[in-house]
Amino acid sequence: MRDVASTAVDRGGYPDTPTPWEREGWRSAALGWVRDGLTAHGLRVSGALRVRLRPWSVLVRVPVADHGAATGRGAVWFKANPPSSAFEGALTAALAHWAPRHVLAPLAVDAGRGWSLLPDGGALFRDVLQRQPVGPEAWEDLLRQYADMQRELVPRVRELERLGVPSARTAELPRVFEESVTGSPALRPDERARLTALRPRLEDWCGELAALGVPDSLDHVDLHDGQLFNPAPGRFTFFDWGDAAVSHPFCSLRVPARKASDRYGPDVLPRLRDAYLEPWTGAGRTAAELRRAVRLAWRLSALGRARAWGGLFPSAAATAPLTAQSARSLLELAEEPPL
Repeated sequence: MRDVASTAVDRGGYPDTPTPWEREGWRSAALGWVRDGLTAHGLRVSGALRVRLRPWSVLVRVPVADHGAATGRGAVWFKANPPSSAFEGALTAALAHWAPRHVLAPLAVDAGRGWSLLPDGGALFRDVLQRQPVGPEAWEDLLRQYADMQRELVPRVRELERLGVPSARTAELPRVFEESVTGSPALRPDERARLTALRPRLEDWCGELAALGVPDSLDHVDLHDGQLFNPAPGRFTFFDWGDAAVSHPFCSLRVPARKASDRYGPDVLPRLRDAYLEPWTGAGRTAAELRRAVRLAWRLSALGRARAWGGLFPSAAATAPLTAQSARSLLELAEEPPL
């Protein structure tokens, strides 16, 4: 592996937050594992590494070429997760078997260490949005495809949980709420009191949502335009499953719908909702019932976002901006959904 002293390192807005990358022994082991993974696939490093360090992941872009080739052949990506999301590599490998049309197949996974090696998935949807006009219909396509994948995974929820994916099933969300409110160091006393007073209503929302009969599945939790590859018009590849949970599937709609609303205005929300709901129609559920389920899940999705902000490396667990973000997510439970 090339000299890490010349490696470009991006620390984003967290220049002083330590990650495992700073430890020479860890770094050497990780890069050796990457080298072995490349060799197993007939690849070699062909340029300088680019490292992205955040309190929740270490991500390394590794340019590669075939052994003996004179020109490069793209890149692969090494990712290291903290213990709370170490399931991501195993989950990605399982999804490649269960739903191969929708995800990347990893080149290597070390589930015990939370390491994965992934091929490049092509153009990020975010980059496509920046370089060419894209209408709301593209977001409708990605939401239909994502809902199709969630429906395919409904029979796999127990297997998902056995892989270590956190369980936040609809019936368990009052417990998740209690743990989140109790464990948040950033809530002010008045905010904690407001959330505690919300508990009876939250229990009613969960009960009503469960009674509507849409089964729990995989919730990405953070499905924004930077977590999607767009390799061809109308086709998307979903990745970055470190925040995922087994929960009500409709909880996934909030993040992409908000992103699209920011881009096109709030009038786009009903058509995105209805596109997402198309694969869920049938089974005796009316359109009105499904739309009601979206409103309930929109509120409750705040719990998944609050939990996700806590998925950090142990050395970064007390990062104040992130605990504040988690608290803000919890407070969104009191907001009326825009649909």
